[in-house]
Amino acid sequence: MAAWNYCVPVSIILVACLVNTARCQAVQAESVTVLEGGTAHISCHLQNYDGSIVVIQNPRRQTLFFNGTRALKEDRFQMVLFTPHLVRISLTNVSVSDEGGYYCQLYTESTHHHVATLSVLVPPETPTVEVKQEAVEGGQAELTCVSPRSKPAATLRWMRNGREIPGDVSQKENGKAFSVFSTIRIPVERKDNGAALNCEAIHPALNDQKRIRHYRLDVYFAPTVRIVSPLGILREGDSLTLTCSVTGNPLPRHIQWSKINDTLPERAEISGATLQISRLSQSHNGTYLCQAQNNFGRAADQYTLLVYDPGAVVDPQSAVPYKAIAVVLALLVFTVICVLVVTIWCSVRQKGSYLTHEASGLDEHGEVQEAFLNGNDASQGKKEYLL
Repeated sequence: MAAWNYCVPVSIILVACLVNTARCQAVQAESVTVLEGGTAHISCHLQNYDGSIVVIQNPRRQTLFFNGTRALKEDRFQMVLFTPHLVRISLTNVSVSDEGGYYCQLYTESTHHHVATLSVLVPPETPTVEVKQEAVEGGQAELTCVSPRSKPAATLRWMRNGREIPGDVSQKENGKAFSVFSTIRIPVERKDNGAALNCEAIHPALNDQKRIRHYRLDVYFAPTVRIVSPLGILREGDSLTLTCSVTGNPLPRHIQWSKINDTLPERAEISGATLQISRLSQSHNGTYLCQAQNNFGRAADQYTLLVYDPGAVVDPQSAVPYKAIAVVLALLVFTVICVLVVTIWCSVRQKGSYLTHEASGLDEHGEVQEAFLNGNDASQGKKEYLL
């Protein structure tokens, strides 16, 4: 990590005035802020220095240097400069445990000191995204953006299409640093699968830069199935290729081909999502089914195969052969003729029966009339005989 620091001058100057002399000595320290892992420079400015003892101590009041000589065996501390005007030491590979006040002490007849405060910034790493609740179509996704360690606490925000998604933010102490969490809950549909979300970490140590975690929303949904079939008319001897187009998340691993109310033809070959049948015949006619499923549901699509004679004339729009139309028309004509014949025959028979009955009635009437006439003739004869 690149080291950088900035100094904040402290205006308070402690003045050590020697008794019975007009000459005063003073020491001034500079506070320092540095990134974790960087190098800190701690400076003590001297005024009117007359060779008195200068001691630099760490926050635990352990003496680091005594008049420019190392007093504590800590290789990370080095004496950089010792002059009558400036004493400077360096501390490499700074950690948050090094934070605190470093004492610049000037020993005269009375001891005076000034404290240089060392502050350590811990910039956040690129945050991570934890899935708290799986995103299922029609439900909601629960995602947590995590910045495991920063000082001061990083600011987290969720973004989608340039707009911020409000999140529930929490933090907890992690030593002298902080862990920060931001949780969002968003409703999801199938169309949200693959949507881009960003979790951004903002921190003063990043100099207006951001640590960004890009995340693709993973929405689970049941499969959809569609059979892609060839265009045109299929005739005996042709080949058929059907492709089962499947979507879903997760994508179904297994696709099942079958034929409704029958078994697949012997010449049927299945390769993944493709069904092929060579040298078609009308025995292959029927409805073929493609099925797929995952943990969130199942789906199916079907295709009806019609194989025609090589010589059949077929309307591509209707896919109905003219030969079949002719057969249907012939059957209709034959049926009408049969109905007419039966109707005429029944009518003729009924009329003949009526005429026969009428003729029989006339005969009977004639016999009665003849008998009546004969009776009259006999009566007339009898009358004449009596006369």
